[in-house]
Amino acid sequence: MTVASEIPALEWHHATPTNGKPPLTLKNVHVQYATRKGSVQAVRGVTLDLHAGESLALIGESGSGKTTLGLAIVRLLANTARVEPGEIHYHRDGREIDVLGLSQAKLREFRWRDCAMVFQSALNAFNPVLRIWDQVWDTARAHGWNDRRAVRERFVDLLRFVQLDPTRVTNAYPHELSGGMRQRTLLAISLLLDPQILILDEPTTALDILTQRTIISLLRRLKEEQHFTMIFISHDLAIAAELADRVATMYAGRVVELGRTEDIFYRPRHPYTLGLIRAVPTVLGGFEALSSIPGSPPDLVNLPDGCKFHPRCPFASDRCGQEEPPLDTVAEGHQAACWHWDKVAAELAHTPLRGAR
Repeated sequence: MTVASEIPALEWHHATPTNGKPPLTLKNVHVQYATRKGSVQAVRGVTLDLHAGESLALIGESGSGKTTLGLAIVRLLANTARVEPGEIHYHRDGREIDVLGLSQAKLREFRWRDCAMVFQSALNAFNPVLRIWDQVWDTARAHGWNDRRAVRERFVDLLRFVQLDPTRVTNAYPHELSGGMRQRTLLAISLLLDPQILILDEPTTALDILTQRTIISLLRRLKEEQHFTMIFISHDLAIAAELADRVATMYAGRVVELGRTEDIFYRPRHPYTLGLIRAVPTVLGGFEALSSIPGSPPDLVNLPDGCKFHPRCPFASDRCGQEEPPLDTVAEGHQAACWHWDKVAAELAHTPLRGAR
């Protein structure tokens, strides 16, 4: 295994906006999938800014819309999906780019060079009949890089950065690499063109604990040393707590809570966020009973009236079943979509979360 002192100090040239605007802005983004059963409302009205150098974690149960939102940003949704209504704007060099309005040529330029995505299933992200180097070279050529030697040197440096042996990886087929090696190789490829934004979908899922720690260390280095702007999509709250500056909780396709990582994990104001935290075992000692969230996520074709979480919520009232609450400010830099967020605060005051201050 490569030790930290042997990892090369790569040169990065990712752009930084000069006009003070966030690199990525989402406004009222909706995503629907057309199915035989009806329209699946996978993402509903997501509005948020991703600031330069910030790490934002999207957390929530499977089916909450996290991955769909990430795919919408890079426009890799299935043919049955449509983004309507909604706006996704990317800011570069003082210009505002309408991502949803990009032509196929401009979209190819946007992907990998400006915004790259590391997918959850690394094996499915590779062409199984091409060697790793051939896929890297194809990616570089598609973005106008014709110096084969320079591309190879860059990729070799990146493989060393992610603690892989270049001679072992470059000429291998994807199936010849382990799951952890494939995940790190995909991370290296995503960094090839020095993107400004990196989206990571469950970057440590199905990996052994040592490989997980390696990837987390690499991501922390990108965050702290290179100030990459990143979105983490995860149901692993520990990763979100360790790497994110802000956390957005998603439920039934909507952001129901958004705030600084410390606020979300120590002072949550939405019952769903509180339920997620209480359902995770702690490693700080003690044998506290876990409290699972009752019920199941709603049918995204036939969503319930009012707050979509109210059938599972211990604080629900008649109003919750009739009106869906907006995402309102509950503290500085902290928003929650709940009619009874003050009751959540009162319960936490009576029974604080472990480690809360």
